[in-house]
Amino acid sequence: MDSDDLQVFQNELICCICMNYFIDPVTIDCGHSFCRPCLCLCSEEGRAPMRCPSCRKISEKPNFNTNVVLKKLASLARQTRPQNIKSSDSICVLHEETKELFCEADKRLLCGPCSESPEHMAHSHSPIGWAAEECREKLIKEMDYLWKIDQETRNNLNQETSTFHSLKDYVSVRERIITIQYQKMPIFLDEEEQRHLQALEREAEELFQQLQDSQVRMTQHLERMKDMYRELWETCHMADVELLQDVRNVSARTDLAQMQKPQPVNPELTSWCITGVLDMLNNFRVDNALSTEMIPCYISLSEDVRYVIFGDEHLSAPTDPQGVDSFAVWGAQAFTSGKHYWEVDVTLSSNWILGVCRDSRTADANFVIDSDERFF
Repeated sequence: MDSDDLQVFQNELICCICMNYFIDPVTIDCGHSFCRPCLCLCSEEGRAPMRCPSCRKISEKPNFNTNVVLKKLASLARQTRPQNIKSSDSICVLHEETKELFCEADKRLLCGPCSESPEHMAHSHSPIGWAAEECREKLIKEMDYLWKIDQETRNNLNQETSTFHSLKDYVSVRERIITIQYQKMPIFLDEEEQRHLQALEREAEELFQQLQDSQVRMTQHLERMKDMYRELWETCHMADVELLQDVRNVSARTDLAQMQKPQPVNPELTSWCITGVLDMLNNFRVDNALSTEMIPCYISLSEDVRYVIFGDEHLSAPTDPQGVDSFAVWGAQAFTSGKHYWEVDVTLSSNWILGVCRDSRTADANFVIDSDERFF
């Protein structure tokens, strides 16, 4: 292959966005290839649909697999390109030889004689080109992780923004409900109503402030993540010698940025009791006894027919639940209209289930308790 053909071939391994050899290349739906980091940085913060930077066609697929062949060719092209290693930092002061090796243990560039010295003899050494590609792989993984954190933070920010507006609406509704409930009371509780509303207002303001502070932290964190992502991207495109000399500092800053990820706020309003409401509801309390009909032999009822005992002193519970037609005990009273609620004490029960069934099903001896069609 002559030099012109080689140049044409190498040009095919260059990303049209950064104008460098591909770093973690991906091929999108239209057939064009780009560095994944370049695509992330120019795709409007990862929002879909994404347009190809080259032909502007829309690509609906949000994630793309690495083009392994293109990645390998780009790596080989980088390793075979001329390296500008004649700077003073690349010449060993002691031996006056070019530093062509990288010490994996000390993260330092070494010349041949230094690598054979007692200080470095037991360490693993790699050619600069190979070591630089290994560092790029680690940086790419860090960039992938940073991008995931960025997307998680962005989702949390969107959720908190939605929560902020929803909380405002909920507080308004709750204020109206409180006012209406106090108006229904037979006694005047103006002072309590005002205390209740003022407490709600104070608590809501605190929650609003927490959400706003959290949104500021997340926005600032997103800016730091973007700056760090771009710094890693720029480091990947450095010359091999410069990359190996700078990679330790970059990784340390990346670790610090990852540790500072803000956590979302989960706002909850305190529930307040309204004086007299519980007494008013107790006026409608009814003891809903259980039916003594259609009780399986291994189930017994308490004397006041309000409690269920699974198995008793005479009959133990069945050992094979699959062979049982029903575990259910029915309420003695059925309802066809109105609003109802039940209070069920399950303190001493580790396994229990409560449901509402249609009246036409109550006489079904083959009732199965986990049937979606019959149990609600």
